[in-house]
Order: sequence, then C-alpha cells, then structure tokens
Amino acid sequence: MGWTNRAIARRTFVKVAGCSIVATASSLFLSSEVAAQEMQFVSPDAALERLLAGNQRFVQQKRQSPHQSRLRLEETANNQYPFASLLTCADSRVAAEIIFDQGLGDLFVVRIAGNVASDRVVGSLEYSTDILGSQLIVVLGHERCGAVTAAVTGKSLSGKIGSFVADIQPAVARVKDKSGDAVENAVVANVQYQVELLKTSPTLTRLLEQNQLKIVGGRYDLDTGKVTIVA
Repeated sequence: MGWTNRAIARRTFVKVAGCSIVATASSLFLSSEVAAQEMQFVSPDAALERLLAGNQRFVQQKRQSPHQSRLRLEETANNQYPFASLLTCADSRVAAEIIFDQGLGDLFVVRIAGNVASDRVVGSLEYSTDILGSQLIVVLGHERCGAVTAAVTGKSLSGKIGSFVADIQPAVARVKDKSGDAVENAVVANVQYQVELLKTSPTLTRLLEQNQLKIVGGRYDLDTGKVTIVA
C-alpha cells in the first residue's frame, strides 16, 4: 500500500471511530477527499526540488511565505501531512521553515545539536515518513557548527553536552587526515555519516526500497543562506 492510501486509511479510521453508524459512509468519503487534498502529495524528487526552490527564494530575498495564514492554521489544526522531513542542528540560525520558505504543515523538523541521528531522532523520522507520509528526509548540517567544532577539538565538556559530541566523533575520525579546514571537513562528513545511520533503520530502508522515500544530506551556509546537497 502506498503512503497516500496508508495515510488516508489512518485518517479515515480516526474520523469514523467517533461517528455514528448512520454517518459512517459519508464520513469515509469526505475524510478521504480532504486527506487527499491536505497531503500535498509529491514524489521524493519533487519534494527536494520544492525545498531547494524555497531556499533559492530565501537567498534571493524573494520569500513568498506560503501557508502562514489564519486559514492555513485552521486547515492544519487537526491533521498534518508534511511533504518533507528535516534533521537539522538546533542552532538558532538554522530555522528550516524560514530558510526553505515553507509554512505550517509543510515540514516535519527534528532539531538537535550536531544534527545527530540518535535513537529518538530516528524514531521521530520513522513516524514522519511511515505514519505521516513524508517522502523526503534531509539531514542538514551547517558551517561553523559548534557541536562539530567541539568534536574536532576534543575538548572535555561538562554535563550531557558530551553525549552528542560522541555521536559526531566517528565522522571526525573519517576526515582527520584530510587537508583543508578541519571543522568544515567534519561538518560535511558528519552529514554524510548521519545519512548513512538513517539508512540502517529497517523502517526507512523498507520505504527506500519501495521508492517511497529519499534521504539526502545538505550543508547550510550561514553567510549566504544557501543550502548545498552533499550526500
């Protein structure tokens, strides 16, 4: 079953569960119609094109700020069907809906320092794809990332900060002998490494094999606002 039918079926069940027997038939029809309209169905490739087009508008200062009206708020109050999911760093300058010029209900965003694919992060993205129907995951790192810098320098950190730094260390090890800027090399390597980790999820692997999902990695330039695909 494709994600469109899968999501419609779930929505239909929720709708029908609270309805009387008399209204069941009409509820089935109407909920399916509304769900099909709300899900903004796009292929994985089209979803990526849509994101990058939004980023280009942001860079060129031609934002359209779609889906940010009161009407959109009401449309998405009870259901969500994001066309893309993002794993981004928690950095305050990396706000997905802004840099990709999207709005309410468009993106399912998981933000964590160093954009690391921890178990809870993977679970969240499995939910956004297998349950909500998102067909694209973008792991988005950014230049001068503090978490990556900490992993590169190897400085001892207090509290729980070191937990996500440890998740970045394997990526740092991959490029430790590479020429050039060590932090920049590690930022890209970390994106690529986290993409690889996501692809080890049985749930995400199944969706990839069924051509219902694409997973890519990107680098965000803090100076220009541009996103470049690196994985």
